[in-house]
Amino acid sequence: MLAMTAVLIAAGATTTSQAQTPSTIGRVERLDDGIGKYLSDDAKIEVLASGFTWTEGPVWVPAKKAGEEGALLFSDIPRNSIFKWTENGGVELFLEPSGYTGNTYYGLEPGSNGLMLDAKGRLVMCEHGDRRVSVLTVDGGKQTLVDNYQGKRLNSPNDLVFDKDGNLFFTDPPYGLPERAEDKRRELDFCGVYRVTPSGDTTLLTDSIARPNGIGLSPDEQTLYVAQSDPQNPVWMAFPLKPNGTLGEGRVLGNASDAMRQFPGLPDGMAIHSDGTLFASGPGGFYVMTPEGKRLGRIITGGRTSNCTFDFDEGWLYMTADDKLCRIQVRN
Repeated sequence: MLAMTAVLIAAGATTTSQAQTPSTIGRVERLDDGIGKYLSDDAKIEVLASGFTWTEGPVWVPAKKAGEEGALLFSDIPRNSIFKWTENGGVELFLEPSGYTGNTYYGLEPGSNGLMLDAKGRLVMCEHGDRRVSVLTVDGGKQTLVDNYQGKRLNSPNDLVFDKDGNLFFTDPPYGLPERAEDKRRELDFCGVYRVTPSGDTTLLTDSIARPNGIGLSPDEQTLYVAQSDPQNPVWMAFPLKPNGTLGEGRVLGNASDAMRQFPGLPDGMAIHSDGTLFASGPGGFYVMTPEGKRLGRIITGGRTSNCTFDFDEGWLYMTADDKLCRIQVRN
């Protein structure tokens, strides 16, 4: 993680708040006894920080060596910023601008969205305003990994995941465009799910999902999960991933239509546990589902939620929920 440490130093973080005893919100809804494997009966949703505009894309950065702290990075899309949280230091500004480097107004969501570490420990970002997926190099500059498909600019990359061979999978809905789907700057007439090889070859895996959003990969890398944030068809999809990197026929893993009548929000980001269980954001909270789609329970915040990630040893699930950064302890 030396590369990531260098990036953290180069970013010039500025402390904006200090760690304090967290408050709690919401509740855990138990739909199946299997939820007990992950969440204890007294598990609480802790609010680590609040007062942001719209939080997204959390990623855990492991400690460089024993005795040092790991860190959580997350986006605030409207603020065009990435923040860093640590147990002892609280929240610090990590990177600004994070997703738009232009000099004119660019809508309400110009910043970075999904974040991920590559195999070298470097921060990889889905950038709304600059309409690309980029990597923050050790020297502090950004390198574009992909910004177009067949010569046409991407819409606004949203979320991403890497496989063990370094292939990048990402979604590209229109949410980061100032006028979204109707924006005159839009060059692609579809929303795609893509694969980018380490050599830079870009393949469109599917354009069948109206609003692809969160994305995840099963531990055996044989299934690609994609959340669709379309209010007309709010579903989580599972696609067989073939050895050649293409997708087989998808199946609906779950449908959030019923939950939309109770809570605000849509299917969005997700984290995949090492045993294959999905923790997926949706209306009012985070849905815990088996790879077959059985709901074990919900972590209910009561409001809109966006994304989540585990720390290094899966002892905590960190969640971005509207203007808040939250976490809940996970059994391991």
